[in-house]
Amino acid sequence: MATAATPTLTYATRRSALALAQSRSFVADLHRAAGPLLARELVVVTTGDRVQDQPLADIGGKGLFVREIEEALLDGRADFAVHSIKDVPARLPPGLVVACVPRREDPRDVLVAPRHRTLAALPQGARVGTSSLRRAVALAAQRPDLRIEPLRGNVDTRLRRVDAGDFDAIVLARAGLVRLGLDARATEVLPPEVVLPAVGQGALGIECRADDSRVVPIVALMNDPDSAVCVAAERGVLEALGGDCKTPLGAFAERVLPAPLARGVHDVGAGARLRVRAFVSRPDGSAYRAGERHFGWPQSWVDAHARGHELGLELAADGQADADV
Repeated sequence: MATAATPTLTYATRRSALALAQSRSFVADLHRAAGPLLARELVVVTTGDRVQDQPLADIGGKGLFVREIEEALLDGRADFAVHSIKDVPARLPPGLVVACVPRREDPRDVLVAPRHRTLAALPQGARVGTSSLRRAVALAAQRPDLRIEPLRGNVDTRLRRVDAGDFDAIVLARAGLVRLGLDARATEVLPPEVVLPAVGQGALGIECRADDSRVVPIVALMNDPDSAVCVAAERGVLEALGGDCKTPLGAFAERVLPAPLARGVHDVGAGARLRVRAFVSRPDGSAYRAGERHFGWPQSWVDAHARGHELGLELAADGQADADV
């Protein structure tokens, strides 16, 4: 039972089944970590949710999924927001901060191909649905014969389309399927070597007002340091390259251990390093640049962001050099 001392927090979320599921799951975990609290839900219908018949790149990009939610934070209607952090632009509005990155779900993409099961088994000219330029470029590199066609909508809508035979396969984030209890629908997990994940894919970002001394410490209880470091590095790549929905861009950071430690010898926490992989290209897949860097394990969000930014700047410089030739 709530008492006068029980914190009352309002959280903002999108209306999709996935957004509601991951927001409510986070709040349940926060309740267990922080003790009694009263959480009120504010469902915000974003422009990205309202407009489903146009590519995101044509109507303003992924920021359309968060803009109205951030307005609710800034005007005090909400205390924090639960985002899929891959939808959050590289730069936040003044006064807002990502105060928490909970433990990350699997960042990889998956293929849903009910009849053919795998990417290799898709027939020549198979229709594959995705509105992600990143996924389209990666798939075309593996299978240039495929017909990559636009597909928007929530997860259920996309699954219905492939079940109805509108597509031979679709590509989705595994994290979304897991959170909806639909992981069994995946017919193949696509490793980063085939499709490099989107920046922050599989991770949540909990956004709130930077000066809110009541809310920031509460949501920060759910922060997972390793996940936060990896997401910060990926977002550093994004900021350096100025990526948006019109830019095929992938970035994936992970914690790696020296080989002897990876085999279980000695302290598994010693000697960890940050591995960052990224690619960027033109929308048609040309001018493709990819890179990989290894760093000592960062001790803060700022340090991790700077490391990813280094790699992003290298890829940007490579692109400029190509343009000058």
